[in-house]
Amino acid sequence: MSELKDMKHLLHTCAYHPIEIERYMDPKNPAILKFDAELGYIHQNHCMKDGMEGTVTLGTYDRRYYNRTMINYADQPCRINTYGDSYTQGAQVSNGETWQEFLAANFREPIRNFGVGGYGVYQAYQRAMRMEAIKEVAAENIILNVWDDDYLRNIDAARWVRVAWMCRALPRGKKDGYPVHGFPWNHLRLDTDTGTWVERPGMFKKTADLRKLVGADNFYNAFKDDQGAQLYCLREGGEAPVEQSEKLAEALGVKVNLRNAKTRQADAQKLHLAYGIRSTMYTVDKFRTWCKANKRKFMIMLSYDVPTLEKYFKTGKRFDQEFVDFLNREKYLYIDTLPKFAAERKVFKGTNEEFFNRFFVARAGAQVFGHHTPPGNFWFAYAIRPELLNWLDPKPPAYRG
Repeated sequence: MSELKDMKHLLHTCAYHPIEIERYMDPKNPAILKFDAELGYIHQNHCMKDGMEGTVTLGTYDRRYYNRTMINYADQPCRINTYGDSYTQGAQVSNGETWQEFLAANFREPIRNFGVGGYGVYQAYQRAMRMEAIKEVAAENIILNVWDDDYLRNIDAARWVRVAWMCRALPRGKKDGYPVHGFPWNHLRLDTDTGTWVERPGMFKKTADLRKLVGADNFYNAFKDDQGAQLYCLREGGEAPVEQSEKLAEALGVKVNLRNAKTRQADAQKLHLAYGIRSTMYTVDKFRTWCKANKRKFMIMLSYDVPTLEKYFKTGKRFDQEFVDFLNREKYLYIDTLPKFAAERKVFKGTNEEFFNRFFVARAGAQVFGHHTPPGNFWFAYAIRPELLNWLDPKPPAYRG
């Protein structure tokens, strides 16, 4: 694949093609994502060949609240709502094969799934604020799942800027090519003058506005001055203005030198991660404060991608140590699945490849990353089960008496 040259190269590569947006907006062929001015999009029903061993997976969603269809004990009152990205949603598995449904079957009570593929922590928080305001779906126990890339999504004005470059080798602009997503959404920025976080709105109000991002020049003009896009270009090795990023580094207290060509890319990666983690700290603080004020119980869950697990198995080092230190310092209730995976690997008799093939399915279709297989979701459910049992009061029906 080609090396990134500069902002123009990045944004021209990302630009939506006419057929992609028109296909998305075709009422005769409903897309799997419904445009949302604040959240970018929410899920709709999908049936895709993206599952384990090339299987076709089915995901359906409640048409009132767009949570994933509950299977186990769906007729019973629900007191647990889960929020997050595709690892919460249960991408690449069918209804009934998510970790929520495995737990629901064991607990003998339903667990509602508001996960949306591609969401960051901030977008998941905003979804929760919308859903928890509805009496019929509000829950006393709230779980926020935070995955590898979610930190960075908080500060994406449109996640497509990063996704399109990561997926640049895939077919684009063809009738049956890669289905576009990552639409503009509400996001976070740090005001480098005041050191305060600013919650910015998405750039579009209606679905038809997506046509404004069709074509290289239109996409370039929309994002060429965007702080997040510039920082991403730098971290991928391209040339981009550094002034905004330098102010950001100073405000965050992160030492970098973005004017040195030899160290620029590594320093931009360091700054990008720090920016994402600090934005996540801001978001979970807001979420926990809201939960306390509204008498809800709040738990954070940390989940991970294969490369992160591989590195941890080999070195014991984690990319999110700053966030874990923050959770401990601020006395958050959280479940860390990274050491749980490491413990499972130690007793697994086989190679790393065999281990990951059991728990993860390769990316396929519209997926940017691979997700848990049904056995992976089953393992995940039972790995987090002890902490959930200690947290829930009263205990689930299966554990009472």
